[in-house]
Amino acid sequence: MGERTFRAVVAAEGGKGVLRLPFEPEEAWGARARHDITGTLAGHALRGKVQRDARGAFLALGPTWRRDNGVEVGDDVEVTLRLEGPLVDEMPEDLRAAFAADPVARANFEGLTTFCRKNYMRWIDDAKRPETRARRVAELIPMLLRSAEERIKAP
Repeated sequence: MGERTFRAVVAAEGGKGVLRLPFEPEEAWGARARHDITGTLAGHALRGKVQRDARGAFLALGPTWRRDNGVEVGDDVEVTLRLEGPLVDEMPEDLRAAFAADPVARANFEGLTTFCRKNYMRWIDDAKRPETRARRVAELIPMLLRSAEERIKAP
């Protein structure tokens, strides 16, 4: 789940700036519903979501971000990317064990936005007593499974 550093040229595609990834995110960071990333591009902070089209994986670079950071279409830039946390593999043992016992819940958790994953983690970490933490960890898995079922049922 490591960091990837590479050079790429900012391209113009469909009226927006695009940075094509020279690797498959699934091979680098594992299969998941979404790859939220953080890192740097030409020395400037970057956050975003890896997107896909027929040509492969890319990051969209909006005109405001490019203007504010002095990045132009055609620039050859150095890029460093990593998954944005919290990441299951870096969690305390109790959470890793809970996710290891239910791969569907883990996949659902990893498919959530970073904001949602952080809120779940805050809820668990804010427990003052070990019993409360253990109960919340145990409650997390069914909550993730229920929310996934609700998303499937929604029109």
